Amino acid sequence: MSDKIHLHRAHLHAVYRQMLRIRRFEAKCVALYQAQQIRGFLHLYDGEEAVAVGVMAALEPRDAVVATYREHGHALAHGVPMNAILAEMLGKQEGCCRGRGGSMHLFDRRHRFFGGNAIVGGGLPLAAGIALADKRLRAGAVTACFFGEGAVGEGAFHETLNMAGLWHLPVLFVCENNLYAMGVPLQDSEVETDIWRKAHAYRMPAEQVDGMDPVQMEAATHRALAHIRAGNGPYFLEARTYRFRAHSMFDTQAYRTRDEIENWKHLDPIERLRAWMLANGQITEVEVQTIDTDVAIEIAAAEAFALAGTPEPLDTLEHGVLMDRVVQEDVS
Repeated sequence: MSDKIHLHRAHLHAVYRQMLRIRRFEAKCVALYQAQQIRGFLHLYDGEEAVAVGVMAALEPRDAVVATYREHGHALAHGVPMNAILAEMLGKQEGCCRGRGGSMHLFDRRHRFFGGNAIVGGGLPLAAGIALADKRLRAGAVTACFFGEGAVGEGAFHETLNMAGLWHLPVLFVCENNLYAMGVPLQDSEVETDIWRKAHAYRMPAEQVDGMDPVQMEAATHRALAHIRAGNGPYFLEARTYRFRAHSMFDTQAYRTRDEIENWKHLDPIERLRAWMLANGQITEVEVQTIDTDVAIEIAAAEAFALAGTPEPLDTLEHGVLMDRVVQEDVS
């Protein structure tokens, strides 16, 4: 597969639309959270949209995705319906996990989206397992595994990279390095702050990418996928990115300044792509407005769908939680 991408109008518009869908969807999530329609934890992806959208644009339907607890953007970009995601976040039966997973545990078998994970680094060994199964049963499929830079301090990170390299597993490791593991600056937690270099210890090709640029992310992903699909084993991408919002809705952000956030907003991937397309004749103001209107309509429809959804009946709450008693006795 070529590492080049064709920057034709339709593709650029699709990339722009996907990033805008994620940004506007999460703004709606904030409003629903403040209205107490969404409960529990809520981790937002504002600023990081180029990473998920760039990677997903290069993936194929046969490929699998393992995400983090900040996974709304990954799910949307990988094709999970917005209706099902928002209904899930509101705890409704119509959600992708019948309302049982919520914001941090989205899952969609049909789209091979193997969920978010509330455990830091928890998705890494899961991705290795999926890739091992695919290597044996689904020729050519790749598992894209997303994680934050905070996960590289976990044992699971090193164990998984070692196993993936040893067994030549078809895994694309994508480190979304937003510089703060919750509230700890990267330089205060890692001696080597260029995360991609850690992959070299496992003889794995790796590169650092501008995670605020969807075009660069997509091009790097194509390079990585060509390597993996050729049977050469895993590949590692470190996406340098930044989240504009707090770590979660309970974060006071005492670890960074307002000026720092504003400086990073000058690199907003949505604004950068829109400005570039306008300046280079790849989109018109009318087309920008049309996309904006389309996204607003989609979000309004998803909100109506989720609010009209039904909570799970009390008599089914134990389904899928405990092993059936008969099966339990047979096993013993």
